[in-house]
Amino acid sequence: MLLYITHFLNGLLMIALPVGLGFYLRRKFGLGWGLWWIGAATFVLSQVGHLPFNALLTLLFERGVLPTPPQSWQMPFNALVLGLSAGLWEELTRYAVYRWWAKDARTWRRGVVLGAGHGGIEAAILGILVLVTYFFMLSMRNADLTRMLPASQVSIAQEQIQAYWSAPWYDTLLGALERAFALPLQISFSVLVLQTFTRRQTRWLWLAVFWHALVDALAVFALRSWGTYIAEVLVGVASLISLFVIFGLRQPEPSTPPPPGPSPQPILRPKIPSQMDETLENLEESRYN
Repeated sequence: MLLYITHFLNGLLMIALPVGLGFYLRRKFGLGWGLWWIGAATFVLSQVGHLPFNALLTLLFERGVLPTPPQSWQMPFNALVLGLSAGLWEELTRYAVYRWWAKDARTWRRGVVLGAGHGGIEAAILGILVLVTYFFMLSMRNADLTRMLPASQVSIAQEQIQAYWSAPWYDTLLGALERAFALPLQISFSVLVLQTFTRRQTRWLWLAVFWHALVDALAVFALRSWGTYIAEVLVGVASLISLFVIFGLRQPEPSTPPPPGPSPQPILRPKIPSQMDETLENLEESRYN
């Protein structure tokens, strides 16, 4: 019975966490949802190129067009390639969005909101997929698979369903934990790329690419070599470092000029004649000037 709750809670939290962060930032910074959605669009645009690129690389390696490393090096090599692919596609897309779309996003607060949207829509999409899987597995748990699938696929499907419903309850919440770690990471990437424009130094873009690639490569390698728990610990450490990056690069917001007030009235001064006749009449008038 507990797994019914935790599987569902996992998907729900993956959606609720980024949405809750979006509401918090909107209230704290008063910037609205526009930049959040631009960040969300940035992630989607990056995946339009990233996913087909990864599929193409896989095909080229499988067909021998690209040379593959020795067997002992394939694991770190694959992790490095996947990390670089993610870092390049996402951070170069983020740079393009800053340059040609979000041209007014040149402050720390705006960079944070844009990064929250980037990581937020990623978490929400994955959360929706988790919930879809949950309801599918719920419907298939007691179903007669022999009537629904070919005989060659029945045993495989049964094993998958059994594994899904027999997992430890704490394992079913790892997806939400990973998304909670990923949000600070995405915000740190966004703030790093922002420095390219505020400091006018391209090296910040490549630093963001390197940081993104390192975290992704390390997570992939740890997951396949040491298991899920070690991978989550390493991602958690990277998330903590990202918080230091975010607040270490915090800059004061530019001061807002005061609203224009009424134009000051000119001070009227008495007109002094250029040449004053020393007459009794002028002397009498000068007593009141």
